[in-house]
Amino acid sequence: MEIKVTATGPGPERLWREALAAGRLTLPFCDACGRAHFFPRVLCPHCGAGDITFREVSGRGTVHSTTVLRRKPAEGGDLNIALVDFAEGGRMMSRVDGLPPAEVRIGLAVTARILVEDGAPIVVFVPGEAA
Repeated sequence: MEIKVTATGPGPERLWREALAAGRLTLPFCDACGRAHFFPRVLCPHCGAGDITFREVSGRGTVHSTTVLRRKPAEGGDLNIALVDFAEGGRMMSRVDGLPPAEVRIGLAVTARILVEDGAPIVVFVPGEAA
């Protein structure tokens, strides 16, 4: 699935969120330089071109960096925050579920999952690669 960003169509953020709501994980790719990026925007952050196409991606990635946000148990306990590099390119901030926050490590192979929280779709990651 590919969706081209056009001047007369919906903006990139809306296109990305609509795909998520339909259960599809997409990333914006620059038609000029071919590189993926995240967050969705109208200009490529790598080369400045304005020709962007959203493509469905595998969701496989690797933890680039991680930290633990310390919270009181009454506030939900500790939370992992990670930057994940997608196999196709692009980097997203989210969390890694399925491991205690302190056990998430740089270089960990992860796979994206789309969940619904507070009525909206979000992307989280789980350890390992999808089969």
